[in-house]
Amino acid sequence: MANIAARRMHPFHPKQLSDIEMQVVTCDLLIIGGGNAGCFVATEAAKLDPSLKVVIMEKAEIMRSGACSAGMDAINTYIPKGKTPEDLVRWSRAQVGGGPLREDLALSNAEELNESVEDLERWGLPILRDGDGNVRYRGKWDISIHGEQLKPIMAEKALESGADVYNRVAGTGLLMYKGRCVGAMGLGVRDGKFYVFRAKATVMATGGAGTLYKSYTADSTDSGAQIWMCPYCVGSGYAMGFRQGAELTSLEQRWVATRTKDFCGPVDTISVGYGAPIVNAKGERVMSRYAALGGDAAPRYIRANAPMEEWLAGRGPCYCDTTHLTPETSKAMMEDYLNERPSFVLFLASRGQDVTKEPIEIYGSDPYILGGHTGGGFWVDMRRMTTVPGLFAAGETAGGNPNKFVGGCCAEGKLAARGAVAYMEGLDLPPLDEAQVKGEMERVYAPLLSRDEEGIRPVEMKERLQRLMDEYAGGISQFYRTNEERLDYALRHIAVLQSQFRYLRATDSHELMQAMETIDRVDVAEAVVHHLKARKETRWAGWQTRSDYPERDDAHFDCFIESRRDPVTGEVSTFTRPYEQIIPGDRHTA
Repeated sequence: MANIAARRMHPFHPKQLSDIEMQVVTCDLLIIGGGNAGCFVATEAAKLDPSLKVVIMEKAEIMRSGACSAGMDAINTYIPKGKTPEDLVRWSRAQVGGGPLREDLALSNAEELNESVEDLERWGLPILRDGDGNVRYRGKWDISIHGEQLKPIMAEKALESGADVYNRVAGTGLLMYKGRCVGAMGLGVRDGKFYVFRAKATVMATGGAGTLYKSYTADSTDSGAQIWMCPYCVGSGYAMGFRQGAELTSLEQRWVATRTKDFCGPVDTISVGYGAPIVNAKGERVMSRYAALGGDAAPRYIRANAPMEEWLAGRGPCYCDTTHLTPETSKAMMEDYLNERPSFVLFLASRGQDVTKEPIEIYGSDPYILGGHTGGGFWVDMRRMTTVPGLFAAGETAGGNPNKFVGGCCAEGKLAARGAVAYMEGLDLPPLDEAQVKGEMERVYAPLLSRDEEGIRPVEMKERLQRLMDEYAGGISQFYRTNEERLDYALRHIAVLQSQFRYLRATDSHELMQAMETIDRVDVAEAVVHHLKARKETRWAGWQTRSDYPERDDAHFDCFIESRRDPVTGEVSTFTRPYEQIIPGDRHTA
């Protein structure tokens, strides 16, 4: 095993392509992304076959990378005694308004869930228990943890499994051979090298896509630091597969959540964990309006959209009413935040806010594409292989199976590893396609080689995209609403941005990474808009609201919306796949 540390940043100013060093790494299994799911892919692959050479390509540093990098205060799904995997699927189905969702994927994931969570506890994660040793639940399915060290625990196990981790290498494109994936290529953010990873099977575990939309939770989106999702998960995995024709599913089922205003901290810690109801400016309990849908236990998209409806009706702002908390309970809540959003405690202190006297204001987040929370991601089979042979997906990149959260992404890492190991049996690596590698190098390094020419900085294009998506593709400034004309406008202007990729300029390898991330954001945004446009109904208000089609239309859209980009022409097509109910029962109730 080797945790290959990146060197310190150094001046890197090549004048021509031949000045750039290329490093070729050959392995059996390549994992792109060393976050939650990626670490579990590595550990499971080593269990299945310790002789495999496993490589992880990690954009950051594996000990503190990914969406769990700062820690968590809960594991949102763990099946309690008396409940079954089928019960969890029913709950997940109800949480997305009866679907559609891939019940086959959800059930296989649920069957692995508890064992995966228990792996974390065996590895050292403190799961809170009562005096009798029972797991402490804070809702129907989520359990409390002390999770500040969650990511280092997973990373240490991935390294112990024998994987070689190449840190500070950002994936840019897939390596293809006759329609199948045989590895990937990446940019060394610190050393400027071009990395080529040849692999019999590749698992995409790069996380979701944030920063596609403008955030109104912070005064600046330049750093992306004040959004709910990890700001460094920008959708690169989706983009890499999309450009090679991998089918995407359900991107229109965006994740929008109620968050603490001006900070974007989690609200479930307050509302679910400590029973603080959501109230409007008049002191009225907001969720009482949704009693028929479950009230405080209504589906997540209902709970996310409800405060925004109050604002639209002139009854904002909205709050989590914490004024009933005792000083002792308030202290316990702050300690919970130290496991996931420690800076939120400092945020409250900086304002001199005593939450027992002043409620916590809440607001909607900017939209995200997250296969672990909602259904957006690659269409995969039961082995978690995408429609591109040799390319598997785990965690946020695997679509169709919402409400996986941390534990479910761990479980899916195991399932993807099993599929990948079985797939590669008897496979040989084809010869390296040098023309393909050179073409990707030219694409990736173009902004740096043309740095002295007049052009566009990556942050400028990123901010233009974020504003475009916010205003025309259902962002928070529009209360998540959009229509056909706005989506057409968005597609036209996304095409303009794509035509301007050749004008991107970067002054060093770090800004070059930002240029590649911006390209990835634009390409994923194109797919998202096509999905929003294709679903001509409103199925998940807030997550997906069509002002011109305000009603749900089961006759035409009780199905999955899919997209595919032709890798030769670049043309994007959308189509549908049928929904199949496997678990019996009323789809809208748990």
